[in-house]
Amino acid sequence: MKIHLIALSHKIEPWAQAGVEQFIKRFPPEWRLTIKELKPEDRSSGKPVDQILAKEAERIRQAIPAGSLVVALDERGTDHSSKTLAMDLLKWHEAGEQLCLLIGSADGLDPQLKAECRAMWRLSSLTLPHALARVLVTEALYRAWSILSNHPYHRE
Repeated sequence: MKIHLIALSHKIEPWAQAGVEQFIKRFPPEWRLTIKELKPEDRSSGKPVDQILAKEAERIRQAIPAGSLVVALDERGTDHSSKTLAMDLLKWHEAGEQLCLLIGSADGLDPQLKAECRAMWRLSSLTLPHALARVLVTEALYRAWSILSNHPYHRE
């Protein structure tokens, strides 16, 4: 299964990049996770937030691989346990779908873009910095894979 993560953020801190890379290298070749980092729009221009989000949405749409099942990561999304995430991944893997997850900028994602997504997931009720969200989602995906593979990483 191919999983793409598109994130609007400035370069993340080395500790977060190291954490992300640690989980990415643990995936087997048939479960490949790639990250595409997009630069957020300049917030000092005085443009209204809705215009900024619309411009970011244009760039995100261009970066989404064709035919992807798109899921927005958003604070208003659905909570998932590790097991329910694993079951969703299994369903999509068996259907031959590739997954594309979206992490918005400091102001989130454009409402129209979110409406176009197949689903919205919430990582946490806490406000998370982008770097930590990236580590968290990467670990959650790896944990879901470990559940599906009966790998000892996930314990109950």
